[in-house]
Amino acid sequence: MTHHDGRKPGLAEDTVALVAGLADLAVCGLSGAVGSVKGLLRRSDLGDLLADGQEETKARGRLLLDRHGAPPPAHMEVLARTVTARSEGEGQ
Repeated sequence: MTHHDGRKPGLAEDTVALVAGLADLAVCGLSGAVGSVKGLLRRSDLGDLLADGQEETKARGRLLLDRHGAPPPAHMEVLARTVTARSEGEGQ
């Protein structure tokens, strides 16, 4: 899920990250959160709190996917492919 070329994740990637984050939260246990729901509903900044929670959940999902997803290509492999592509381009 990490983009090494600097581009931002798309809607589909955000959705997958959000779902993965929610699944990770469920596995870690949500029983403690049930007791604090009453206090959260009384807060005046509930909208901001929910938006922050959504962003944190997406970030948690991205970390989970990065940890368990496909590893990035090896640095030396990328360099070798770049050199090969350049040498083939110069030979023509």
